[in-house]
Amino acid sequence: MTTFALIHGGGGGGWCWELLVPELERRGHRAVAPDMPTEDPHAGAREYAQIVVDALDGAGDDVIVVGHSLGGMTVPVVASLRPVRRMVFLGAMVPAPGEVYGDFLATRPDALTAAPSKAVYDENNVRPARTWEEALHAYFHDIPEEDARRAWKLLRPQSGRLFAEPSPMDAWPAVPSTYILMTEDKSVAPDFSRWIARERLGVEAIEMPGSHSPYFSHPAELADILTGLER
Repeated sequence: MTTFALIHGGGGGGWCWELLVPELERRGHRAVAPDMPTEDPHAGAREYAQIVVDALDGAGDDVIVVGHSLGGMTVPVVASLRPVRRMVFLGAMVPAPGEVYGDFLATRPDALTAAPSKAVYDENNVRPARTWEEALHAYFHDIPEEDARRAWKLLRPQSGRLFAEPSPMDAWPAVPSTYILMTEDKSVAPDFSRWIARERLGVEAIEMPGSHSPYFSHPAELADILTGLER
């Protein structure tokens, strides 16, 4: 039995994975999905990662860490703090040791197709939760409106610290990596995801249909991909 550590993206919460977790459990696995301190301007990738490590207490070494979107900034930090078997980046940021990701994004204006304002890269800034129109376009355009509105109401403000601080990793973890992109993603550009998977992870991205929120729009297919990695 594999334990999947599920790290939500910016402004989200453990609730993002509520449809995926039962799919993983039906396939014989377990998952932890902690809330990240999105509104805390003093919490960086190391603090986020410690929350995940604490949630994995007693899980053993058969762990796959999955980071969605901004959650990708935390994935390799978790792998530097405790044993994991695989890192998975789901339409995600992929940091480099010591890099300020906001500076990197400034060199790749094609990366985020529904990008927040430059102010979000200021570590002292906490960006308000997305408006309904922004959230619908960026995250939820392929799920029923009733479900999309419920998810939108749960979104939280997000601190810019993860974009503004140097990544706390000293070196990239010696752990296999997978990148999964969504072909209808309107938040992180699929072409950028293909590029960063090759350049930073040395892999070809796995492609699946859906928006930036496949845990809502395609939870069973996402679970099949993740448990296929386990095999």
